Amino acid sequence: MTFDCITPDERLWAARYEGCSDNALGILFEQWNDVVWLRDFFKENIDDLISYFKITDVNEAIYDTIEDGERLQCLILDISPDADLDKLFRPLENSRYNDMLLGKEKAKLKEAARHTSWLRIYAIKLEQGIYVITGGAIKLTRTMQERKHTLRELGKMESVRNFLLEQGVVDKDALMDYMSELSF
Repeated sequence: MTFDCITPDERLWAARYEGCSDNALGILFEQWNDVVWLRDFFKENIDDLISYFKITDVNEAIYDTIEDGERLQCLILDISPDADLDKLFRPLENSRYNDMLLGKEKAKLKEAARHTSWLRIYAIKLEQGIYVITGGAIKLTRTMQERKHTLRELGKMESVRNFLLEQGVVDKDALMDYMSELSF
């Protein structure tokens, strides 16, 4: 596994999994803009869309996803050097209030036009203001454990967290050392 730097100031990174042509963030934004992929996803998850969000029109869900995805992409990719990433990323578990070693975090839009945004970006927090994105999902249920696609994202977060621990990467300096070793 390698990691691609997303911001010039090296505060935001994205995991690049074995055999993938792009990093987790690039793949995520590509999916959220792919009408065919979105149509298949919402048809497969229409019951959740109706029960949790009261939306019955797949086209409306596609439009909302593309719109929210573009807003989230602008938010992530246009991060200014003085932006506080700790305000964008919050603990994955709503009940967690303290930092933990390589904590699991999530980012979502705080304000959406029509309904609460179902888009999530998942990351591991290396240290204050430094994050490694592991993936993301369209979350249509109350908990991630309720559906396979969100469970898969939990697994990816745990996998990246374990990988970082095995490599001794617990802060930005250690990540920089790990990345420089790969380039030799």
